[in-house]
Amino acid sequence: MAEHLVFLTGHLAKARLEKQLASLGQTDFEWSIVNVGVKVAALMTEEIVKRRVTLPDGASRVILPGRYRGDLERLAAHFDVRFVRGPDEVADLPAFLGRAGEPPDLSRHDMCIFSEIVDAPMLSVAGVVDRARKLMAAGADVIDIGCLPETPFPHLEDTVRTLKGEGYAVSVDSANIDELRIGARAGADYLLSLNEETLPLAFDCGAVPILIPSIPGDLDSLGRAIEAARKAGITFIADAVLDPIHFGFAESISRFIETRRRWPDIELLMGTGNLTELTDADSSGVTALLAGLCSELAIRNVLTVHVSPHTVRTVEEHDIARRILFAAREDGSLPRDYHAGLLQIHDRKPYAATADDIDALAGAVRDANFRIMTSTDGIHIFNAKGHAVATDAFELFPGLGVEQDGAHAFYLGAELMKAEIAWRLGKRYVQDEPLAWGVAAPAPEADRTRLAEAGHTLRAKKEGK
Repeated sequence: MAEHLVFLTGHLAKARLEKQLASLGQTDFEWSIVNVGVKVAALMTEEIVKRRVTLPDGASRVILPGRYRGDLERLAAHFDVRFVRGPDEVADLPAFLGRAGEPPDLSRHDMCIFSEIVDAPMLSVAGVVDRARKLMAAGADVIDIGCLPETPFPHLEDTVRTLKGEGYAVSVDSANIDELRIGARAGADYLLSLNEETLPLAFDCGAVPILIPSIPGDLDSLGRAIEAARKAGITFIADAVLDPIHFGFAESISRFIETRRRWPDIELLMGTGNLTELTDADSSGVTALLAGLCSELAIRNVLTVHVSPHTVRTVEEHDIARRILFAAREDGSLPRDYHAGLLQIHDRKPYAATADDIDALAGAVRDANFRIMTSTDGIHIFNAKGHAVATDAFELFPGLGVEQDGAHAFYLGAELMKAEIAWRLGKRYVQDEPLAWGVAAPAPEADRTRLAEAGHTLRAKKEGK
């Protein structure tokens, strides 16, 4: 027997919902729409649903608007039918109903993220541990202790031992052989970086060496270090070294490809900071490309750096990139439609409604509450008194009539400016919701709640409640 889905909605969204469901054509489920009798479906309450809704016979699942915040379990117990939240926007129903396939599994990856604390010598042990906690929460797997040239690091051993005591995997990153020796003695898991001349340090300490060429760009010297490590029977990771743009970048990409060709089975590491840190471009896109290269070449270790303020979310970006690329590779697919974490500035589907949809919705409004939406033609604001469209939020204010209502003016100003930012960038805008910035700036739930409550309070004030 086919599943019977019942969609609860309000007056304003009913026509759009019906049109969207009808556009699905033949489905493997039956569907019905129940108008709860409120204008805005997201504002329906549990008591209103219980009092006004009569479900059709055979209903097997009830879909509520995504912004409904009532208790679903109490509704399910009252009606003896399963209740679930649908998407926030009617336009997103096809994906919700499975027309876009099952949600991708992003729990898996095969990449280890080394995250360097570049200024570790300048921090106290407690300061390093605090930084390590934040990096691990962001997705790091190994805490890389950076040592600075000609900078004393008297507490290096204590730092490594403390981090190991806290349960962290630790690498020590230095060009000074004495500092690497101290880190190894303290129990570091990895040493960055050794070459054919310094490799013997790793023979007896148990730390995994990251091998680099003894001469920049010389794969033959890297090969000699690899053979020496194999002969000694120790585990190692090789790094062909990624260079900055205009300082050997293209050649270094070629070098990684050649490294994988020469040694198809060894573990490799790529340091991405020379691109993310030294290029004035949003790091999410740079990270996506480098993660794609790592995915194709089976480079399962990356070293990330955050020095420049514009790379503040680099660990989070590498974390979601490794999950997206792993899933896409397993599926034999392009890395699209897996997760929006790296779509920070623009959205693939920025508009939930067309200008015609908004016109129809505006024509059905019968109250004074302002609705704000965006479409290709700009920012729309409308209520029963009128409907205005502009690409500059300041152009809309004179026609709103809220000069004597400071709270309402503040709310509308904040929402309209948010809508303008979204429209100019090509991002999805939803009234009373924070803009989504991918992993660049996850929206705190507190912000979401605060914005929604502000909007609801002002609407209630306008209605005299």
